[in-house]
Amino acid sequence: MVEPRVVPRAEHTLSRRDVDPDALKVLYRLKEADHIAYLVGGSVRDLLLGRRPKDFDIGTSAHPPQVKKLFRNCWIIGRRFRLAHVKFGQKVIEVATFRRLVQPGEEVVHEGVDNTFGTPEEDAFRRDFTINALVYDIATFSVIDYVDGLEDLRAGVVRSIGDPEVRFLEDPVRMMRAVALAARLDFTIDEPILEAIRLHRREIAKASPARLLEEYYKILRAGSAEKTFRRLAEVGLLEPVSMELHRGAEDPLWRSLAAIDSYRRSFEATPDTFTNPVLLGSLIGPIGLIPSGAPRQAAASPPTENGRGGRRRETKEPVMKLGELPLARRDVERLGHVLGMQRRLRDLTLGARAKRALSHRHNFREALTWLEIHGEAPELVEAWKVLAAEAPQEPAEGEPAAEGEPLNAGPPEPLRRRRRRRRRPAASGS
Repeated sequence: MVEPRVVPRAEHTLSRRDVDPDALKVLYRLKEADHIAYLVGGSVRDLLLGRRPKDFDIGTSAHPPQVKKLFRNCWIIGRRFRLAHVKFGQKVIEVATFRRLVQPGEEVVHEGVDNTFGTPEEDAFRRDFTINALVYDIATFSVIDYVDGLEDLRAGVVRSIGDPEVRFLEDPVRMMRAVALAARLDFTIDEPILEAIRLHRREIAKASPARLLEEYYKILRAGSAEKTFRRLAEVGLLEPVSMELHRGAEDPLWRSLAAIDSYRRSFEATPDTFTNPVLLGSLIGPIGLIPSGAPRQAAASPPTENGRGGRRRETKEPVMKLGELPLARRDVERLGHVLGMQRRLRDLTLGARAKRALSHRHNFREALTWLEIHGEAPELVEAWKVLAAEAPQEPAEGEPAAEGEPLNAGPPEPLRRRRRRRRRPAASGS
């Protein structure tokens, strides 16, 4: 049992006024039901640093079914590790039962009970880095520190909880997260972490490609993409999974990432215009992978006879890959449309009617965001924004109204009224 450091309210800067009000509702209701309820993770770290948290996650002694009984707006998700999501409109407050580290081969569920549940202390020690393991106790308004995270927060150091070699072999994505966290907070990385990355960097290729790509998108949205990808290239974490990025880690890439960082910092929170196609183009464009217009369908393999005399189903290759990371066809196609609109957005000879039609295009907002980030034409961007604000955003005739429809789709066919069938008179009996 580790004796935690408990910092009373008078000795720390975290205030309830800075906590999301819906997160406070969840914390107080759990407390009133006699459950331990802590604000946990990155939100505590960011609030102590005077930064705006992206999410407000909660750790509790209550099990998921107990949380669900307290909140009608609660959904339990996950199969292996069950979490409670308490929804307030579009906002989700994630509530996780305290858990402990699970040893390899240990059963997760026994007789319907998740045996990974643990104590607040065990929950702190299973986390990745010390500065992510601080908690805020709503019952006493104190900050609790089991792992010396407060010292590392003051020193500006990203340090692993436990042996970083062991922790990175458990989950190789932690190597990438250590670099991203240090870049975002402008912290240094503890030397044992750097040594573990040097030894095990190729383990990153064992992580799920979809998960790695999602980590890339998180980095691109965070406002410190240039610094993060520079450091990922320096420590060798790009080469095992995205060789094109490793080879293309030069000035054009850094200028592109600096541009999206500058755009992101002009907003308090992540703007909804920071879509995957815009971010993807900013990453792959400078290294020569950018599509020219909407990409064509990948070639299908020829059908072959199977053993039963039928034919195998045709298979299609992914549209594009970034190293080992398959890119979503929808995102690549939308990026092609966004880039295809740039010439017309810059065409000063367009008439008023053509401009209105262009502003109604489905991908107009993404195309204008691209122009704002990479076009170096602020007056032109402002003129398009004024034009777009004057008219409702409705799809023009022939434009898709829903994401994923082809751009050459024609207007929908009119609905035909179904004719009511007339009943035949019943045959008279004889």
